[in-house]
Formats: sequence, structure tokens, C-alpha cells
Amino acid sequence: MPDLIIRIKKKTDGSAALSCTRADGSVTWQRQDGPQGRFFPLHDLTHFAVETVLGFRRAFYGLVAEGWDISRFEIRGAAVQIPAEATFVEVIVGMFDSERRSGERATADDFNWKIDTYYEQHRTPRPAMRISDEQLEVIRARRAELFARWSDTPAGETLELAFDRAAESPDTNASVGA
Repeated sequence: MPDLIIRIKKKTDGSAALSCTRADGSVTWQRQDGPQGRFFPLHDLTHFAVETVLGFRRAFYGLVAEGWDISRFEIRGAAVQIPAEATFVEVIVGMFDSERRSGERATADDFNWKIDTYYEQHRTPRPAMRISDEQLEVIRARRAELFARWSDTPAGETLELAFDRAAESPDTNASVGA
């Protein structure tokens, strides 16, 4: 069994629900109502694409697989408990969310500039890992496939994905890509 089975249910009222079943059988879930029901399934699928393509194992889904409850990410002050890898992924996913809203594709230079800016504004060391245009294209292709699967999921049905942390996490202190 994979470390995590991710289920996103498309409800008939336009809302959604994310549930994650860990290898030990425990479950964490979150209902996504109103505008969140339209935003979060695509955000969560973007997390899946970024985390699986780039090999991150201690970002959102990896932490949920470790035992974190989804609600833990919403607690005020939780950011200080989140590993650096998860923060890094959230910045990357945020860039993809911005692309989705604006319809404008960013380059690797744009992504890396935004990452640099985020870490400068927060006065924290920036991971040395750099995003390449090739990595962005692979993530975009994976995300497009996931978005199509979500679009094709009928109301009342569930999209299911398997997440496994077996691979090593990338070394964010090493330079990756161009």
C-alpha cells in the first residue's frame, strides 16, 4: 500500500472534500465549501504534481502521510512547525496558482526570482535548489493531466491518487536545473 491514498470528492453542490488515508489506515480530511470548493482541489492537485515530479517527501502530502492532520496546516503559528521543504513547495505551488489565475506562464527565471523574493522578505536563507524550465514543463504536463482527470470526474464521484515517499527528497541545498 502506498504511504497515502488521496481522495478528492466532487460534491453535487459545487463543494469538494479532500480525504487522505495513511498506510496505517488512519484518515484525515477537510471539507472545501463555496469558493474554496473550486480553488482547493486544483491547488491540492498542483501540490501533488510539484511534490511527485520534484521528488519532495516532506511537503504537504508527505507530512500528512507522516501523521499530520490536515487541520494542523491552518492553525495560527503553524508555519514555524512546517519543515523548510514544505515551505519551499508552498512557494512553488503559489506561483502555479498565480499562473492559473492570470493565465500567464512564468519562466524558470520568474519562479526563481519569486522564490528569492519570498525568502528575502522573510529574512530566511533561500534553498539553493533552482527550478529549471524543463522541470516546469514536466510539472505543467502532470498538472494538466490531473486537472483533466478532475474535470472529467462527475459530480458525486471521487478522484483517487496514490502518494509514496519511497524516493529521496531533493537536496534543496544543491543547485538543480539551469
